[in-house]
Amino acid sequence: MLMNRDRSALLVVDIQERLLPHIHEGEAVLDNAVWLVKVAERLGVPAMFSEQYPKGIGPTVAVLRGLTFPENIAEKLHFSCVAGKCLDGLAGSDRPQVVVAGTESHVCVLQTVLDLLGQGRQVFVVAEAVGSRRTSDKELALARMRAHGAEIVSREMVAFEWLRQAGSDEFRAISREFLR
Repeated sequence: MLMNRDRSALLVVDIQERLLPHIHEGEAVLDNAVWLVKVAERLGVPAMFSEQYPKGIGPTVAVLRGLTFPENIAEKLHFSCVAGKCLDGLAGSDRPQVVVAGTESHVCVLQTVLDLLGQGRQVFVVAEAVGSRRTSDKELALARMRAHGAEIVSREMVAFEWLRQAGSDEFRAISREFLR
C-alpha cells in the first residue's frame, strides 16, 4: 500500500514551544516536520496540527505556525487527537490515509495513531519527524505502532510516494527544493 496524495492528510501532533526543547534531537524533529509540511503544501496535501493544552505547553512553534492558517490548528486536552475530537472539521480530516509527525512519540503520537488505526485508517508514522524526551520511549512507541499496523516510514518515502513518478515539472521542482 502506497501513500497517495489525493487520499492523504499530514498530521503534525503537538510540536509546541515549551515541549520541543526537552525532546531528544528536537531540532531535527522540527526540521523534518517543517520539510513535510512544505512538501505537503506544494503537492496539495492538507496539513492538520494539534496542540496539547497550549496554555500550559505553549502554542505550536512559530516556524510551523507560519506555514499554516490558525483554522488548521486544533487544541486538545485528550492525549489522542481522535479521542479529543480535535481533528473533526479540519481540512483533510476525512481522508483515509494519515501521515503523522510530532511529539511525544510514546504519548500523544502513539495514542492518536492507535485510535486512527482503530477507525480503519491507514497510518504512516515518519520516523525522523517524531520524538520523545527519551530515545527508549520513542523506540518503544515506534515498535508498538508498527505491531498494531502503522507503517513506519521516512520523509523521503512520503515525498516519493506522493509524487509517484519522475520526469514532470512538479518532480523537478520538488527534487530541486527538497530532495537534493
